[in-house]
Amino acid sequence: MHCPGRPSGKNLTPVRAGTGTDAQVTDFAKTRALFHMPEGVLYLDGNSLGPLPRNAVERVRATMVDEWGEELICGWNSAGWVSLPRRLGDRIGRLIGAPAGSVVVGDTLSIKVYQALASALELNPSRRVVLSDSGNFPSDLYMAQGLLASLGKDYLLKVVEPEAVEAAIDESVAVLMVTEVDYRTGRLHDMKALTAKAHAAGALAVWDLAHSAGAVDVDLTAANADFAVGCTYKYLNGGPGAPAFIYVAPRLAGRARPALSGWFGHEAPFAFELGYRPAPGIERMRVGTPPVIAMVALDAALDAWDNVSMADVRRRSLELSELFIREVEARCPDLALASPREGASRGSQVSFRHAEGYAIMQALIARGVIGDFRAPDIIRFGFTPLYIGEEEVIGAAAILEDVMRKRLWDDPRYKTRAAVT
Repeated sequence: MHCPGRPSGKNLTPVRAGTGTDAQVTDFAKTRALFHMPEGVLYLDGNSLGPLPRNAVERVRATMVDEWGEELICGWNSAGWVSLPRRLGDRIGRLIGAPAGSVVVGDTLSIKVYQALASALELNPSRRVVLSDSGNFPSDLYMAQGLLASLGKDYLLKVVEPEAVEAAIDESVAVLMVTEVDYRTGRLHDMKALTAKAHAAGALAVWDLAHSAGAVDVDLTAANADFAVGCTYKYLNGGPGAPAFIYVAPRLAGRARPALSGWFGHEAPFAFELGYRPAPGIERMRVGTPPVIAMVALDAALDAWDNVSMADVRRRSLELSELFIREVEARCPDLALASPREGASRGSQVSFRHAEGYAIMQALIARGVIGDFRAPDIIRFGFTPLYIGEEEVIGAAAILEDVMRKRLWDDPRYKTRAAVT
């Protein structure tokens, strides 16, 4: 499509160079100023939904008013909408140790899980077992169950306890599919070691980075991972329902067949051929039309990472989470730590157990401390140095102490569960 009078790529945001580890020291005071935070709120739930980046409002407004409003369909070329999935993929790639051209953004995390698992299984056709663990997010398991059911009765999803994953990897396994950070407890798998064991046994590894990207210093290249997927609305702050991403190792990208052979994954979508030809490399993992407005919000959110070192993020998040554990255990003896005590074995969240966990979290939220609850008994708190510091950590622990000591949670209004917990 050629629209006269519109320069191509008018509002493109350039991909930033570097790996995210080049900064001397990350200035978290500067990154804090990049986010809107409601007055009186201590927000410890960025592991579930990141806060609003201040620049996203104007960027989305400009996309809607100046691009969609004025350029109409010409915006696909003139505003660079069509290239957003690949450009955003490269921006995310530098945060997870992935080379340029190996990550693409689009669709939902469940779709990306399906794509990665289906491609991995096809690359290992003589085997029928997918190995996962009970700490995997349930939707990943649901997608695996649905895919395997469609492939035939001889396929098996084997689910073990997180601690048993390494021992369960054997020559029967086709694909190891795990979430690096347990969504409930924050337990951190050793990606490099498990991937190496999977490869030694003749299996491929698919990693879900939903609770890792933007929180843990992931290095997919060093870990020799085969596939990885993740969402962008948690630590990457892309907004509710922000699109997901998929990584395919460059050594596999030309062989991985996309089970969801969508229009934008075609080598020449605007040739309108009746037969499917996969695009080269990671582009074949595109499926449907990019959600442009959501991608622009994500693009704005990723600006906050331009001068951020993931090693600094990891170091600081461990300092904050360990401070929180000390404070809560000293103040709230009725709460039991559910997360690994050793920081190296934990992601960027801390969880405690209590039989009245839901009511406790609702009482906290009513007092301005926002975390979340995970059934059956976990209260969960995320620590994101980009906008959280020691003051928020200590303040949240003090309010939690008040809720526990005074049994403020023991109120009927806090015990009726909402649709989203």
